[in-house]
Amino acid sequence: MRLEFHTLDVFTPTRFGGNPLAVVLDADELDDTRMQVIAREFNLSETVFVKSPANAAHSAAVRIFTPKGEVPFAGHPTVGTAILLSELRSGAIETEQDAIVTLEQQAGVVRVGIRLKPGEAGFAEFDAPKLPQDAGALPPVDALAAGLGLIPNEIGFENHRPRCFAAGPAFAMIPVPTLAAIGKAHVCYPHWTAAFDEQGIVGAYLYTRQCEHTTSDFHTRMFAPEMGIAEDSATGSAAVCLAGAMHHFDESPDGTHRRVIEQGYEMGRPSQIIMTNVVRGGVLEAVRIGGQAVRVSTGQIFV
Repeated sequence: MRLEFHTLDVFTPTRFGGNPLAVVLDADELDDTRMQVIAREFNLSETVFVKSPANAAHSAAVRIFTPKGEVPFAGHPTVGTAILLSELRSGAIETEQDAIVTLEQQAGVVRVGIRLKPGEAGFAEFDAPKLPQDAGALPPVDALAAGLGLIPNEIGFENHRPRCFAAGPAFAMIPVPTLAAIGKAHVCYPHWTAAFDEQGIVGAYLYTRQCEHTTSDFHTRMFAPEMGIAEDSATGSAAVCLAGAMHHFDESPDGTHRRVIEQGYEMGRPSQIIMTNVVRGGVLEAVRIGGQAVRVSTGQIFV
């Protein structure tokens, strides 16, 4: 059996930046074991398998695998897959087009708005299927700092302190005061194991207000070695959790708040994620994640 696949760079308007993604089409006949083997073969942070939807009104069902396991929801696979399916459906883009793609994921049904323009990378934005929830405290700062190769005073800024947030996947949200500190962070064994492996999290998401670009609001990094991801160049699901941390610590006023997140610079793969939070009556009511994606390659995989 031969299946068509495409690779894309996501959360970037240009090839060879952003977060790479593989998308395998017409994957109905693949079982979990075979999908995991193929994801390990691509060896990207995530590989998507597109299947027929349970509800015929939806665009597709998708399964998302890292090299080591399945995840119920992820941001850059959602953006990349939705843009790819929309482009394949539209054919040659000669005029600006808006479209809706509805994806059945393990975490729920995700409705994605698409904008395609001639000669430009497609843009997609979706409402997070689950709002971020406070998932509790993390180990002491000394342990977290040791696991990241930092010293304790390089953890925390303003009133932001380490905290776990979950929006499907759970992340250890680690505020860092400076670009210099976040730039030298790394997975430091055996201290990482003691700090993070027993917390039931996908990975550690570091964030700082100091940025490479004046148009950005946060500079971030994400490490998830237990998922087979040494470092991720753009993490949409963690950006949803960042919305929870922002609301928790900053007490966002009512209104719509747009933030630009930069990631991947330490990897040489600059990425940009657009995060929009909607707050009403002091309650975080919605989180939207948006970004661009561009196709890089296409081919067939023999299975």
